[in-house]
Amino acid sequence: MADPSVECLQGDVWKFVDDVGLHLVRTYYDQASGFSGSRFDRFAGGGDSPEHRNQFTSEDLVAVTLLEMTVPGNASLALLERDPATFNQLLSDVPVDVDLWDASDEIVGPDSPAANLWSRLMEFPGMGWVTTSKLLARKRPRLLPVYDTVVQAALQPESDTFWIPLRNELQDRRLRERLREIRDQADVDDRVALLRILDVAIWMRNRRASRCKLDFTPRRPSS
Repeated sequence: MADPSVECLQGDVWKFVDDVGLHLVRTYYDQASGFSGSRFDRFAGGGDSPEHRNQFTSEDLVAVTLLEMTVPGNASLALLERDPATFNQLLSDVPVDVDLWDASDEIVGPDSPAANLWSRLMEFPGMGWVTTSKLLARKRPRLLPVYDTVVQAALQPESDTFWIPLRNELQDRRLRERLREIRDQADVDDRVALLRILDVAIWMRNRRASRCKLDFTPRRPSS
């Protein structure tokens, strides 16, 4: 039985970055394919644009809808009108220029600013962990990944957290290089974060099987 304290993923990430993964990422970002989520990353200049990186905006809320989720009205009003100073300060405490694989536990661990912001957003009724994940991925695309039921079913993290086990996987330079290769060969804007390329490759492959416990044969490259 797996040790629940181990910070790792049961599903093999390498499964998703093969030639099929490349094809799926290319398809997703092909505007003719009609995936609204292909605009999530760069809609209105992106959530991490210099002028808005430390501020939640109405454009961020629209971007979340492109991934088929909606920020509840009460949360939207708090972020934009009732208490923007509080939430923008919490956001500004989360670094915008750190990649997940370089992030220390102080940045993405249980007591980090990122975890604090996550917890505060989750206090809003109806917000939910999927919507919270997508909103944070919009604002910190290099650091915080999209995490939804499809990714959860595919990677099956062996802990209550996802950021740290995914960080551990991405500390493998070969995996990052493969994601860059997919992004380049799929003709995706290089401003789209590698975390998002991996998310798309996983989601496209498993979007119709998110309720299944998937069993993947490890396909890690030899050293």
